[in-house]
Amino acid sequence: ELMHVTAAVARQPDRPFTIETLELDDPRPDEILVRVVGVGLCHTDLVFKAAQMIPPPAVLGHEGAGIVEKVGANVTKVAPGDRVAMTFRSCGVCPRCLKGEPAYCHTMPMLNYAGVRTDGSKALSANGEAVAGNFFGQSSFATYALAYERNIVKVPDGVPLELMGPLGCGVQTGAGGIMRSLACEKGSTLLVLGGGAVGLSAVMGAVIQGCATIIVAEPHEARRKLALELGATHVIDPAASPDLAAAVRAIVPIGVDYAFDTTGIPPVLQATMQALGPHGVFGIVGIAPPGTPLPGDLMTAVTFGHTVKGIIEGDSDPDVFIPELIEHYRQGRLPFDRLIRTYPLAEINQAIADQHHGDCVKVVLLTGA
Repeated sequence: ELMHVTAAVARQPDRPFTIETLELDDPRPDEILVRVVGVGLCHTDLVFKAAQMIPPPAVLGHEGAGIVEKVGANVTKVAPGDRVAMTFRSCGVCPRCLKGEPAYCHTMPMLNYAGVRTDGSKALSANGEAVAGNFFGQSSFATYALAYERNIVKVPDGVPLELMGPLGCGVQTGAGGIMRSLACEKGSTLLVLGGGAVGLSAVMGAVIQGCATIIVAEPHEARRKLALELGATHVIDPAASPDLAAAVRAIVPIGVDYAFDTTGIPPVLQATMQALGPHGVFGIVGIAPPGTPLPGDLMTAVTFGHTVKGIIEGDSDPDVFIPELIEHYRQGRLPFDRLIRTYPLAEINQAIADQHHGDCVKVVLLTGA
């Protein structure tokens, strides 16, 4: 049995998304049908589209939130009518999952980036033409999505469901990078590279952690202003301060305890290593060009005991961390809704353009479903 859904489809890397009516399979025994109410737009969606990392046509989207419509026979975690946020998928049984580190699941690529179910089938089609989906176990640029118990988290009443999707990736990555991966101590010093949704989520996480100095380097003036409003103690305009390390050391002469990159820009990564203090740790979530070497100079890293740390999804265990983030939001400590501008799903291309121009920090697409 097939149901009709409206989706934003990636057909060509250099062409806009097209809004199409697709058919979606009924949920299999391990699948959960979610009526999507809102879905965040993440840089990763655009990277996958531009590089055709999943062969098109494809439905992307991996920060969905909505209402459970129907569950497969084997599903016990949620029931129809439950409010949920969707996140990345993991297997739950490999050594990393069992350690509470599902972002490093042994089958992470297959479960999140393959564009098909594990048996190779595709749940979406356009008039009989198979359409890739299953992106992060959801493909939520659509009015309905199929998800799994491992990548779905219940959302309590009393919070705006349509805004909760970004907790599944961008906010979890930024806040988790500081609160979990780097576990910045109270009183520590931090440099955040990039004031987009992930970088500003890192700032909010740093405030929760009690960091004493929070420096944000970001070219857009509006985002620097927002960073300060959200708790950054200093901002750096790269255009005005081309020597990043010197600008950081003007604020923290010994260098920072922690740095967190959301940009993936090789010269920025390189300069950040010069801004680290003794025993400093540099966490990296930005997507750098293929073949980018690890930043820094080896003997400098040895001399000062530096760590360069790759981070996926803020080292989050979503079942534990997303409810924590929702509670911080409810208490006013994580006002990530201030980053969000909403658009109808049909205006996805305009939303991408606006975000690219720096008009808004985080886009959430409302499906009206």
